Amino acid sequence: MAAGRALLLPPPLLLLLLLAAAVPEPAAAVWPQPQAERSPPGGGRCLLPPRRFRFAYAAGSAVGPGCAVLEAAFQRYWALLFAAARPSENEQPWGTPCTQLLVFVATPGCDGFPSLDSKESYKLSVSEGSLLLSADAVWGALRGLETFSQLVGRDENGTYYINKTEIVDFPRFPHRGLLLDTSRHYLPLRAILETLDVMAYNKFNVFHWHIVDDPSFPYESLTFPELSKQGAFNAMTHVYTASDVQTVIEYARLRGIRVIAEFDTPGHTLSWGPGAPGLLTPCYLGKYPSGTYGPINPILNSTYQFVSSLFQEVSAVFPDFFLHLGGDEVDFTCWKSNPKIRAFMKEMGFGKDYKKLESFYIQRLLDIISSLGKGYIVWQEVFDNGVKVRPDTIIHVWKENSTPYMEEMANVTKAGYRALLSAPWYLNRISYGQDWMAAYQVEPLKFEGSPEQKDRVIGGEACMWGEYVDVTNLAPRLWPRAGAVAERLWSNATVRDLQDAYVRLADFRCKLLGRGVQAQPLYVGYCENEFGYPSDVSWRGGKKRL
Repeated sequence: MAAGRALLLPPPLLLLLLLAAAVPEPAAAVWPQPQAERSPPGGGRCLLPPRRFRFAYAAGSAVGPGCAVLEAAFQRYWALLFAAARPSENEQPWGTPCTQLLVFVATPGCDGFPSLDSKESYKLSVSEGSLLLSADAVWGALRGLETFSQLVGRDENGTYYINKTEIVDFPRFPHRGLLLDTSRHYLPLRAILETLDVMAYNKFNVFHWHIVDDPSFPYESLTFPELSKQGAFNAMTHVYTASDVQTVIEYARLRGIRVIAEFDTPGHTLSWGPGAPGLLTPCYLGKYPSGTYGPINPILNSTYQFVSSLFQEVSAVFPDFFLHLGGDEVDFTCWKSNPKIRAFMKEMGFGKDYKKLESFYIQRLLDIISSLGKGYIVWQEVFDNGVKVRPDTIIHVWKENSTPYMEEMANVTKAGYRALLSAPWYLNRISYGQDWMAAYQVEPLKFEGSPEQKDRVIGGEACMWGEYVDVTNLAPRLWPRAGAVAERLWSNATVRDLQDAYVRLADFRCKLLGRGVQAQPLYVGYCENEFGYPSDVSWRGGKKRL
């Protein structure tokens, strides 16, 4: 199969990609693209001496030394930028040096957790001998530090520099998430932490942890320890302990990332059964039990006692206001086969409409979550089935087939609910060629609706479901493809040029390689540091040249 034909790209774009691959992008490319960026007419740059460079707090900043979020960030970014610097590169006798980045934060607060209402705006100013980063809150300062790190370049002599510029930036949407599925394949703790790092590089701010599902139950519950003992792939090696979960939450917090846990019910719960006898519905074959089980049994009081206790624990463990409660893909076959459930249906006047039984369960679950002082996110089936939910419920749109997803977005927001979009961003679905372009071209607000409806779209999530993904292929399948979603959710709606995006994303992919991320290539080309060598090392005639 000819490579050119397989790509299915229009000739002008194919030519541009080939040209772009041959021309390195200048260090000033930022991903995702800032809202506003201006360079002085005369250009110019500041030199950055690694040995003397430091991050510091500006006078009057509401936060200062001792702020754990920023102190940790200062260490991370200094290491990312200068850890590989050689002693001979530490000082330059010429040029205007910039020896510190002053950080000013307007409002106090370093000990809390990011939320849906967190302020992430910032302003970065690079002028003659001066670097200043200003933000309303520490979360905006984190985003500004990432932008600063991407602006730093290193010339052929090994000199570090940053071009003079003014950047004013803020996110378009407040919820910019990435879903990882740790049930279908267990992901080691280090893989989750590494993913959180790259999420921060892309300015994602929500880790949607689809922690349990049908195949396995790796969450180690203190209230119901048998759930993971009986439901995990391996109760010794393939579980997330309480310590692991707290490590993820704190690691994410220090990067301005929320952790929203999903415990999907009443379907997707087969792994719950072995550790919670009586929870799942016994399926029948004719008059007799078949020995198999279906969704959670919604007609037993013991069911609601169990889920109340479990979610009381989960609500205490995960500090975010929101929990994701799932509610999707409930197979009614087992319920229909069970004579006790059929009798309950008749008693309740549900007829043969098993969506009403599902709604009965979901409504009681939502009441439990409300009593715990938590908000909730649900998959779109909960809305589609007419379940009564609170006005502040967030509806997560994921289906592409039955109703076009933009029509669903219109319906959800017209009903007054906030919406999240994931339908076009299932990154586990791979194809040959540059499928990131399709994700990039999605416009979340491209539906018929009032301005008030559009305001109810709070963002979206890229999803990496785990049927065919584990630790061996997670990073290259995610990156830089997920970056297309990151820019769509952060940058201005007018940032849509595929040619410009390709050049910047290819450059960003090279930056990721330099940071140790196994990000797959976009197309033909190379990166100076793609094999793990420093960017000033090249190979000529089989010999290394420094």
